[in-house]
Amino acid sequence: MTDERMEVERTIADDARTIFRVLSDPQGHVTIDSSGMLMDATGKPVTAVGDSCVVHMDREALNDYPMGHYDVTVNIATFVPDREIAWTIEGQIKPQIGHVYGYRLDPTDDATLVTSYYDWSNIDAAWKEANVFPIIPESALRATLGILARTVGRELRATKG
Repeated sequence: MTDERMEVERTIADDARTIFRVLSDPQGHVTIDSSGMLMDATGKPVTAVGDSCVVHMDREALNDYPMGHYDVTVNIATFVPDREIAWTIEGQIKPQIGHVYGYRLDPTDDATLVTSYYDWSNIDAAWKEANVFPIIPESALRATLGILARTVGRELRATKG
């Protein structure tokens, strides 16, 4: 971890393909979000760098800026099936921020080590000067990994009967 990047990891007792399926689906992100900001999403599961979707947000969950309900476009910046996915966010705020969220999956014998990362090292200079990063605390990244583990666990149990 650096002053401009956060990484947390958790071993999840499911295969990388199942986990990646949740992470590449816009609705999956709404399901696992621990911040309470992601309300809904519009778009199909992403399949490549350059794909995008729209996420409907509610900033009141953070109670930091009175933005209310708004939409952001999620642009996929890294896409390696069953291994890594990352994205930037394009929103109403100008200049665009430039922070990156992502997940790296490292399969083990009977589970997957999932690393969630949040990188604001390349944000616009105006945002660096504002000194508001990180917007999401490390605890939120950890909580989201817990919700991801619970979510894929439910999927696995549902398919087994």
